[in-house]
Amino acid sequence: MNETLNDNKAPTQPSTGPVAAVLNQCRRGFIMMAGLCVVLELLSLAPIVYMWNSFDRVMSSRSVVTLLSLTVLIVGVYMFWSAMEWTRSRLMVRLSLRIDWELAADVFDAAFRRQAHRKAVNVEQAMGDLLTLRQFLSGKGVLTVIAAPFSLLFIAVGAAFHPFLALYSLGTALAMLIAAMANQRMTTSALKASNTAKHEATRMAASLLRHSESTRALGMMPALRQRWYAQHREFVALQVQASDAAGSGAGVTSFLQHTSNSVGMALGVYLAIEGLITGGMVMAASMLIGKAVGPLQSLISQWPAVVGARQAYDRLNTLLADDVRPADAMALPAPLGHIVVDNVSGGPSGAERDVVQAVSFELAAGQSLAIVGPSAAGKTSLSKLLVGAWEPTQGSIRLDGVEISQWNSDELGPLIGYVPQEIEFFEGTVAENIARLGAIDADAVVQAARSVELHETILQWPKGYDTVLGDDGFALSGGQRQRLAIARALYGNPRYVVMDEPNANLDDVGEQALIEAMRQMRTRGTTVIVTTHRPRLVGVVDLMLVLKSGRQVGFGPPKDLFEAVKRVQPVPTDMSAKSPAQAENRSAA
Repeated sequence: MNETLNDNKAPTQPSTGPVAAVLNQCRRGFIMMAGLCVVLELLSLAPIVYMWNSFDRVMSSRSVVTLLSLTVLIVGVYMFWSAMEWTRSRLMVRLSLRIDWELAADVFDAAFRRQAHRKAVNVEQAMGDLLTLRQFLSGKGVLTVIAAPFSLLFIAVGAAFHPFLALYSLGTALAMLIAAMANQRMTTSALKASNTAKHEATRMAASLLRHSESTRALGMMPALRQRWYAQHREFVALQVQASDAAGSGAGVTSFLQHTSNSVGMALGVYLAIEGLITGGMVMAASMLIGKAVGPLQSLISQWPAVVGARQAYDRLNTLLADDVRPADAMALPAPLGHIVVDNVSGGPSGAERDVVQAVSFELAAGQSLAIVGPSAAGKTSLSKLLVGAWEPTQGSIRLDGVEISQWNSDELGPLIGYVPQEIEFFEGTVAENIARLGAIDADAVVQAARSVELHETILQWPKGYDTVLGDDGFALSGGQRQRLAIARALYGNPRYVVMDEPNANLDDVGEQALIEAMRQMRTRGTTVIVTTHRPRLVGVVDLMLVLKSGRQVGFGPPKDLFEAVKRVQPVPTDMSAKSPAQAENRSAA
């Protein structure tokens, strides 16, 4: 079994998608499971043979020895039967685990990357689809599909008793199959639309609840409830349509189920009256008819699960096939901070126009830059491009000579610092959040907190550095959140730090701590880029970049650009400017 589950050979047949490729890797396990199903279906004939012989041989001969022999034999068959079912169950569980091991991380990463690129994705549905597929492959759903063709086997056995029994079983099975196909046609599209509306209503409710405090304060609850209820009502209406469609098919199949056994018994009794079969064959034939129709009855009852698994399979295939994974490349050394931005344009994925257009500048390792401009100038968009959160539509951003999009984000992320404008913390302690949920270096955590003068404040929180943050955790003020986000960005003393309006919620004490942290980073040779509306931060940087409507209108030493900032007029871009001192030397020359 272990050999089967560890079959990692490349598939010999071309796959139709990433999920199909994983299933193809498990083909030996599925073949073994199908073989066990064949054995078990054949063993299911044993009770029929036992009943037939008990009525026709034991009762006519009144032989206790024959009865005892048959009983011992059937008990042995049942023991073997149970062992085979136990083996199949363990194999199915391990196959489902193998599928989860192979796909879970890829599905999570694909959903994460899709969300990061601002593409439509329902993360809960993606993870739920994986669970649906796994449960289908380890439950009754897949067994029902495998067992359905065995109806023909039981029909053939019925033909050995009498052709009429085989014809009746075949007719009943065909009727069941037609009913199942009709039910599928009526319910598939309705179920798909209903499930989509359900997930959308759930997603909307979760999104609204995340903003419950501002919603209540602004009296927006009635309007938001109306929006959610409109989506919920659409889901309920589609669910009713799907239930009505399923109910119509269920009525037909219920009639066929109730009548097939009784009419089959009547046919057997008639054939016995005519002397065409024996009394024992009547009981055996009744069981055979049930066995012939049973797999199709199970298929009908499990059909919603089959449809759901198929839809989950298609959605997972689409998600993984559309995912653009970072190319495997040699690990690069930690960046020193030399950044070159060459004619960069870009914005959020799917935007009709670039938010940032034709921006160019260069920073030597250890230099600092302030990006300024009016609201909606593109400062936040440029900061996201500078850390690789967004990819430019044209131009290049090179960190130490390497295109930043070519860095492996899992490797680069821990080596740089980033403070987003919208700050979020994860479920975990203060120390875990500062350490970016990685292995905690206590000294580095305390050093990062001290760099923004937050250490003493953290010690006053309920559990100090072990205070739990997150949606249901300790509530932080706006300034505390911002300083904690700066401490997270500075954890590990990165050589390249980008901060998007890090002083927006800071008081004078907090802003002075940020300024001192920037000076310390300058001393360590850290390249710092900061967006800001406040002039205090501009006084501690080497260079300043002025943006207006996403375009670069000035770049150079701050004192040379203050007048341009006030007027928001284009000034000559000095790409060669390196620092205020260098600019003064050029002016003197």
